Amino acid sequence: MLQNLYVKNLALIDEAEVEFTPGLNIMTGETGAGKSIIIGSVNLALGGKLPKEMIRENAPFGLVELTFSLEDERLKQILEEMDISIEDDTLILSRKIVKGRSVSKINGESVPASKVKEVAGLLIDIHGQHEHQSLLVKKNHLNILDAYAKNRLKDEKEKLKSVYEQYQRVKTELKEASLDTAERERELSFLEFEIAELEEAQLIPGEDEELEQEYRRLLNGQKIMEAVSKAYEKTSEGFDSATEQISHALRELSSVSEYDEPLAGFESQLMEIDNLLNDFNREIAEYISDTVFDEETFAEVEKRLDLINHLKSKYGKTIEEILSSLEEKRARAEKLSDYDTYLTKLKHEFSQKEQEVEAYSKTLSEIRKTAAKELAETIKKELNDLNFPNVSFSMRLQRMDSYTANGYDDAEFLISANPGEPEKSLEKIASGGELSRIMLAIKTVLADTDAVETLIFDEIDTGISGRTAQMVSEKMNALGNSHQIICITHLPQIAAMADSHYLIEKSVQDETTISTIRPLEWEESIEELARMLGGVKITDTVLKNAKEMKELAANTKKSSGEP
Repeated sequence: MLQNLYVKNLALIDEAEVEFTPGLNIMTGETGAGKSIIIGSVNLALGGKLPKEMIRENAPFGLVELTFSLEDERLKQILEEMDISIEDDTLILSRKIVKGRSVSKINGESVPASKVKEVAGLLIDIHGQHEHQSLLVKKNHLNILDAYAKNRLKDEKEKLKSVYEQYQRVKTELKEASLDTAERERELSFLEFEIAELEEAQLIPGEDEELEQEYRRLLNGQKIMEAVSKAYEKTSEGFDSATEQISHALRELSSVSEYDEPLAGFESQLMEIDNLLNDFNREIAEYISDTVFDEETFAEVEKRLDLINHLKSKYGKTIEEILSSLEEKRARAEKLSDYDTYLTKLKHEFSQKEQEVEAYSKTLSEIRKTAAKELAETIKKELNDLNFPNVSFSMRLQRMDSYTANGYDDAEFLISANPGEPEKSLEKIASGGELSRIMLAIKTVLADTDAVETLIFDEIDTGISGRTAQMVSEKMNALGNSHQIICITHLPQIAAMADSHYLIEKSVQDETTISTIRPLEWEESIEELARMLGGVKITDTVLKNAKEMKELAANTKKSSGEP
């Protein structure tokens, strides 16, 4: 779960830190107090876009840091497979912005924004105040269904994806295979030329590296022989050579070694050096006598390297790639040589792959049809709890004209909020408040199958009030039993249900406007509820109502089995 949020120099926030708890965390505050900045900061840490106005004016940098505590062993294993090291069951995501540039880190190690987003998707799910509008986009409905039935669909979707890729490959090859006789003959003639060129070269893997080494040796032949000859001269020839000097030193030591024990050791070491030097001289003499640097060999090596480099410029960067290209050209030439057989075989393969895609798509569709009925019925029950007493809710699955990697299904939610009215698309009948409740119902249903522990709701309760607001609060409370919920709300009914209540407020300090966030005690929470209920003037009656609302929420929690 999200344990800690730290923000510095972002928008109206100079510096703020908040400790979150399990269950339902509620954040409230007056309009303009900076509630959206909190969610914006979280989004920023999770790899979201950086608005230019986000950094406080004249601030040297902006920083947001999220600390998560991890208990799920499966989640920790997934993160470790992503090369994310976990220490003390803690993971810290941070993002620092300096002069328009940002650096994201996971547990202190700099990572690209794409990796932050990937990790964030496992840890936290944010539902903004306008996200319910996504329900009006029909293509999102199939994603919701697949999220609900993901365990049933997972294996079949992976099989379909693999077969679909083969199907698309064969389909593309079949489309490109439509060549007339003249085109086919021209391509075959050019392929035969290239194949002959490559076969004549008789390339051997690794020979280019050996040739380059030999080329360097031959190119520097004179320099090599001069250096080696001088080395031999210094070690083995003449009175001043190393060999002669060591032999002389050895004779001197031998003449006195019997008089002192350490001298015998020196004699032994020098004798070993003398033997090593004699071996060295013998080997270097053989090198000089055996090594030949002739122009003919140099020309042959240079010519072979030129040929290989020429072929690399046409067919591949390495000999292995060139040989692979040769095999591809042979295969293509074989197809073109017996084109009718090739085309017949390709059409047969396409038909076979199409049948496989059809079969897997049908299996997926059947699973979805069963899951769609279950999902619609479950969402309907949730909607009943959210003051849709006579709602009719279903999901329609239709077949598209073409295949995709996700099958051939096109899904759409249908709803009728009033008895006697036919079910219609959400976009035709649902208001903003109704969409909010439908989204909450869907999120509640998906929460049972969602491994993401922390859910953030940014004023998803927009457009609802009264008895409906009370029902929504109870639903949020129930959702908090299985997930950590962080919710920004303007409804006192929901705020009253908080396991932890935070106040976001704005003030002026040193002629500068800043926003702060702090946890509220029981009495402070009642005062905040009174403000939400009564507005500017808070009377004793409003305070009494707020206290009653808070106590009612506590009793609701107690009756549902919460401590």
